[in-house]
Amino acid sequence: MKIAYVYDAVYPWEKGGAQKRVWEIARRLAETHDVHLYGMHYWNGPDTIERDGVTFHGVCDPKDLYVNGRRSIRQALHFAVHVAPRLRDAQFDIVDCQAWPLFPLFPLKLHEIARELRLCATWFEVWDQYWYDYLGYKGVFGRAIERASVRLPTEIITLSDHLKADLATIGRETNVSVVHNGVDYEGLQNVPVAEHDWDVIYVGRLAEHKHVDVLLDAVAQVTDQLDRDVSCGIIGDGPERTALEAYARDRGVTEAVEFLGFVEEDETVVANLKAADVFVLPSTREGFPNTILEANACGTPSIVVDHPDNGGTAVVNDGETGYITPLSSEVMADRITTVLTDRATRRRLQTNARTFGKQHDWDRIVDELEQVYTDLVTNTREVEVSHPHAT
Repeated sequence: MKIAYVYDAVYPWEKGGAQKRVWEIARRLAETHDVHLYGMHYWNGPDTIERDGVTFHGVCDPKDLYVNGRRSIRQALHFAVHVAPRLRDAQFDIVDCQAWPLFPLFPLKLHEIARELRLCATWFEVWDQYWYDYLGYKGVFGRAIERASVRLPTEIITLSDHLKADLATIGRETNVSVVHNGVDYEGLQNVPVAEHDWDVIYVGRLAEHKHVDVLLDAVAQVTDQLDRDVSCGIIGDGPERTALEAYARDRGVTEAVEFLGFVEEDETVVANLKAADVFVLPSTREGFPNTILEANACGTPSIVVDHPDNGGTAVVNDGETGYITPLSSEVMADRITTVLTDRATRRRLQTNARTFGKQHDWDRIVDELEQVYTDLVTNTREVEVSHPHAT
């Protein structure tokens, strides 16, 4: 098959769960298929280059993805306008567009009709009512665009049954396949453990919906319960960093908490996950966080928040690989304390987490996705089919 991935943010120049997913899948499929990636032109040199068998196409100069902490609409439109002409004369069996930002789906739908290919979209989040929280009264436009765009792809690939159910609430109920995120399980085993011994680790963007302030409250409470400083590493950057550092001072946990900022090397992130007793992600809005899978593969149990918009709950088996808690610093602190003080429980969670991570090795995930593509190309998908990963 000849496959094109469309996503403005390109790994490793932009690092995030979606970027990493596209790259890990693309380079594996490139072993047996002709795989292309269309994104912003981050690299020096010609518009078209090749890496690990994947042909990269830089369709426009890179623009900032975020402005004042929000995804830039201007950048998304800029990319959508430039990507369509680059695909106009290309022949592909499958075009898989990462749904965020939504705008490229509209010209790509026209491309699908003209070229008789199959347009897929990989959907990471459903916002719906959250548009109003994000944009205020202007959220009506974001919500309308989301509901219109969800009808465009022939097939939608999403990351969990949780997200599949969310898609149904905004009008997409058929031709939706579930293909989970994955990890390079064996590769992660070869990463050495960081020298710093963390009790608690957080990895993610420092944004309001991540609720890192709740984690800081929990760290303060665990410190009181155990009568010792609880070492907590915060990996990531974002618009809330200054406020969170000030809040850490107010809560008296500056000696316990270290803000490490953005970490360039993935191996460094993994090394710190391995060095922690528990990974805490107090976010209320996630798709299928790769950081949790990576923590699982490292044998580090996770604590996530029970919230209807949090797909991270699909990556944690409560009481088996970690814990799902309310957005409550008190409950979170109790769970952290259990992991830190109950050796038998910690070892059981570690073992189960590692097993869960191994079940989501990228090679297995890519096999599932390849089958979805093959079915589409051979026109065998006449009814809705789901490919949930067995866990």
